[in-house]
Amino acid sequence: MAKPLEGVRVIDMSHVIAGPMASMYLAQMGAEVIKVEPPQGEVMRASRTPHDDGCGDTPAGFAALNAGKRSLVADIRTPEGAALVRALARDADVFIENFRPGVVAKYGLDYESIRALRPDIVYCSISGYGQEGAWSGRGAYDHVIQALTGMMMMSGDSEDAPPQKVGFPAIDVAVGMLGALSITAALHRRERETGEARGQYIDASMVQASLMLMYPNASSYLTHGIAPRRAGNRGYTGSPTADTYRCADGWLATAANTPAQFRRLAAVLGMEALCEDAAALDLESFNAPGGGFVVARDLPRLQQLFRDAFAQRSAADMEARLNAAGVPAARVRRLGEFLDEATAGEGAALAPAVFAQGDAQVRTPGLGFRFRHDGGPSPRGAPALGADTAALQRQVQDAASAALCDAAGLR
Repeated sequence: MAKPLEGVRVIDMSHVIAGPMASMYLAQMGAEVIKVEPPQGEVMRASRTPHDDGCGDTPAGFAALNAGKRSLVADIRTPEGAALVRALARDADVFIENFRPGVVAKYGLDYESIRALRPDIVYCSISGYGQEGAWSGRGAYDHVIQALTGMMMMSGDSEDAPPQKVGFPAIDVAVGMLGALSITAALHRRERETGEARGQYIDASMVQASLMLMYPNASSYLTHGIAPRRAGNRGYTGSPTADTYRCADGWLATAANTPAQFRRLAAVLGMEALCEDAAALDLESFNAPGGGFVVARDLPRLQQLFRDAFAQRSAADMEARLNAAGVPAARVRRLGEFLDEATAGEGAALAPAVFAQGDAQVRTPGLGFRFRHDGGPSPRGAPALGADTAALQRQVQDAASAALCDAAGLR
């Protein structure tokens, strides 16, 4: 089946996670993505993290982010390398870069330079702090942005606890997703416009992505000046039974947010009397038509009652019984345990995307959504360094020769 972005050409001058995440989405939706790398390859190609045993000679993280792309070696620090990228950009629809602001301009690869060659280019710059402002020149990594934007101080059990980062590069991934979203929106707009307005410049930053991940909290502060408190493992709603409990054999997260869910939870635990306990609950809101979230009058007492109740029970049993009763609940698992369970057997909850990478296979979560009518992700793995350089150089040379022939009237 044809994919949504077939026929779209992307020049991807990005590296590590954020930029390659954006172009990964475009590649898996059918775009031709040309990954521009320096002669030694981009840093992730040869870098194994403590979380990545690799896939042959290629780290699995790199392979997953760059599956389905083409690889062009071009040293943009040289006139020849920069000229090759500019030549390819003449026929490109999208240009992505994630260098510090101002760097690509040194080599004639900034938006204005590319726009002069391709006026309707959709150009996306991904950076730590954005292209303007006092912090724009700073370098950035995920955990540094988590520290700066307050994310570290939203995780943890108490206000005096040390900062706690999210345990994975959430901001890198999020800014890549926002980059892909904004690029596809700009391409859609371009199809509907005429004239010089068809192109677009996109300034996507990690600080912006961090705020989007904290969108409700950030909006509340900007609107009312209400600073978020550290909620630990409690749910965002603040309901007394949107929490995580230690059970006899592990941990269980529950989300009994509404009065109806609270009643079902209380019934499963044999604690129905709490639904009439005016000292524990705000019964006026609890019994009001339409409800809302459960409001506690005596939160410490309620928390202790439920902690004691769950401590005597099995997390796995409670997960099954609560979900059957209509209360969202999940036993706390490690990532590997969840993936093993979710992808096992007939009728599995998830179907990983599988790519060939040399003699090995890379299994990924896919795109996070499925198109019913446009097939699955590309089956091609990440390219070998420079695998497409010769073919792309010939393409540029052929185009230049054709242009000369046209100018001389020989065709």
